[in-house]
Amino acid sequence: MKRFLFAAVFVCITCLCFSQTDTAVVNSTKRFESALKAEYADPNNTPLSAKAKKTFKGIHFFPFSDKYVVNAKFVRTPNEKPFQMSTSSGMRKTYIKYGEVYFTIDGKEYKLNVYQSQELLQSADYKDYLFIPFTDATSGNETYEGGRYIDLSITNSDHMVINFNKAYHPYCAYTNGYNCPVPPAENTLPIKIEAGVRF
Repeated sequence: MKRFLFAAVFVCITCLCFSQTDTAVVNSTKRFESALKAEYADPNNTPLSAKAKKTFKGIHFFPFSDKYVVNAKFVRTPNEKPFQMSTSSGMRKTYIKYGEVYFTIDGKEYKLNVYQSQELLQSADYKDYLFIPFTDATSGNETYEGGRYIDLSITNSDHMVINFNKAYHPYCAYTNGYNCPVPPAENTLPIKIEAGVRF
């Protein structure tokens, strides 16, 4: 009887932990969505040009899905050399491949490269900043053809949580005047990532 009660309590505690974790991820995603909408709506800080404001239809998102919150294996690649990443304007920006993340969606394994901006590295506010630019099977249809981004922070762990529900469009999806990094070909996913920002 005691063994049964212990098992039942353990299951309840485990479920509660998962529930709290899921709730934290959902709430974090909601805060992200609200902040992104507020940025574009703020007349003093919006990235939109005066012309773009006239045709802007707002920021929209796919419904939240925990399917696209993945616990990825992170592999650091410390010997990479800086390279010039293309941007939407034709200019190039200096980045370095910081590492690789491996994860599964629907039982299939995928890989994306994680990059570090050498320009932003000069700023104390961005010294821990990493990002994943990527395209997927929604690019050019439900989402911007130039891809989407996910922001990350440097970690000492060999795992990273990649929340595709926080994938967002670069400014170039809505307005002119920016040099938005173009995701390298190796960061193309052959599946639809129906999470994060969409048109």
